[in-house]
Amino acid sequence: MSGRAEESACIIIDFQMPGMNGLELQRQLAENSIPAPIVFITAHASEDEQRMALQAGAVKFLHKPVSKEVLLLAVRSALGNPPIDERKTT
Repeated sequence: MSGRAEESACIIIDFQMPGMNGLELQRQLAENSIPAPIVFITAHASEDEQRMALQAGAVKFLHKPVSKEVLLLAVRSALGNPPIDERKTT
């Protein structure tokens, strides 16, 4: 876990990582009172693991490959920002 996690506005976690999985990291963040919303990305996770991550507070659980547009929408959602409507002009 980064020594700067408490400064993060949103945390993107790959479910499979060397040494621990995303659920373990999510649990550590919660134990350390890191309030940043979490977006998971994965190529390998079961439906049970996805359910557990979402029940533990993850905002989104995305399956690879993830386009940059989908990831951006997930992060914006996690931050409480509505999607940008490109059809509107100011």
